[in-house]
Amino acid sequence: MTDRKAELAANLAQVEERISAACAAAGRKRDDVALIVVTKTYPASDVRLLYELGVRQVAENRDQDAGPKAAACADLADLRWHFVGQLQTNKVRSVVTYADLVQSVDRDRLVTALSAAAVKAEREVGCLIQVALDAESGARGERGGIAPDGIEQLAGLVADAPGLRLDGLMTVAPLAGEYAGRERAAFERLMDLSTDLRRAHPAANMVSAGMSADLEEAVAAGATHVRVGTAVLGVRPRLG
Repeated sequence: MTDRKAELAANLAQVEERISAACAAAGRKRDDVALIVVTKTYPASDVRLLYELGVRQVAENRDQDAGPKAAACADLADLRWHFVGQLQTNKVRSVVTYADLVQSVDRDRLVTALSAAAVKAEREVGCLIQVALDAESGARGERGGIAPDGIEQLAGLVADAPGLRLDGLMTVAPLAGEYAGRERAAFERLMDLSTDLRRAHPAANMVSAGMSADLEEAVAAGATHVRVGTAVLGVRPRLG
């Protein structure tokens, strides 16, 4: 085993222990929570090592990095790619060629663009509505996402869009507003919003919340997926 593979294996084992402990504390089954490893800024070689170590879901936030990386790992047929960054409409045609799921859907124009590109690519792309718990009514959050009162309308648009599948909700713990520094409360609020969403869209049961620093709070609240980068791959190299 190479030094890098051994490092990743050890980090994965620690993250697995954290998720398992959080599930046990919350009275949940370990299988209830899926790990998505956020591989942004790291090379395709790390993705391949993670795959060898059993990882089957990875996430990226920049198309210019993700596209070539996904192409380099195209032979890993059961590897699922999540797009988690703010997505510009001019990047959509590229993103739908590799992303199995876009977690950052937060405006009508993006839904329209994703639908057209998915149909053209003859793919079905899963979508999560990104919720900004720091956003005022009708506004978007500092890190993307829509205010909670915009979920119903946008979810209906996704559900009716050809080539798209409404899978659930995503959030990032806010840095401002009433939930700043209150990750558990923020994630519990997202779970309440998920319950509301599932009344109209029962299959939209995915809840993506929690990262390296706060995955325990997300699991305790009921998240179905956690997005972990630094705790698995290490401190990210500086860009530029």
